[in-house]
Amino acid sequence: MSAASAERSHDERSHDERPLIAEANRLMDRLPGYRVEIIGGQLLVTPPPDVPHARALTKLMRPFITAGLDDGETEVLQGIGLWLPTDSEDYAIPDLAVVEADIDDHLIENNSYDPVCFRLVLEVTSSNWKNDLKTKVAAYAEAKVPVYVVVDRKHQRVHVLTDPSGDDYATHRFHSPGQQVTLPDSIGAKVTLDVAEILAAGQARGDD
Repeated sequence: MSAASAERSHDERSHDERPLIAEANRLMDRLPGYRVEIIGGQLLVTPPPDVPHARALTKLMRPFITAGLDDGETEVLQGIGLWLPTDSEDYAIPDLAVVEADIDDHLIENNSYDPVCFRLVLEVTSSNWKNDLKTKVAAYAEAKVPVYVVVDRKHQRVHVLTDPSGDDYATHRFHSPGQQVTLPDSIGAKVTLDVAEILAAGQARGDD
């Protein structure tokens, strides 16, 4: 999917033909802090993140920034929209993304950007963890996002999915506490994640 083809497709659409996006925007107005996405023609509504979720994201950003991915050719950003090819109004909002530095030039619609700009997307699971482990796997694979990382707080492991093919990833590895995860070089730098450290950050303090 090229930026040009996505932008042409968007130009041909009328705002009157966007009922789901209109409803998504109404929900965001009524529910400040909630994340509203459209995947597979369905609205997904996620409550505001808890403190451990936010803490895990802060911990995760550090190795990406230390590796130099927030300067030069790429940026490390939270909560930006990714326009999906799965349906006419689909978009997702990953928790964290490594994107091309010229992403501003590739806005599609509804504050969402062409997937060709995304080198990596990352989700930290919340109460609706099945969306991250199933629904979004298919969506990001179809968008051809090269690397998808899931910090699975429900099952206490980190998933790394690579090699998108159709509506799935050909390679899906999961890692448990005590392991180090080195992400693919395709993101632009060597980044190694400490699974135990990240999962610990994602738990409420005082939890066993």
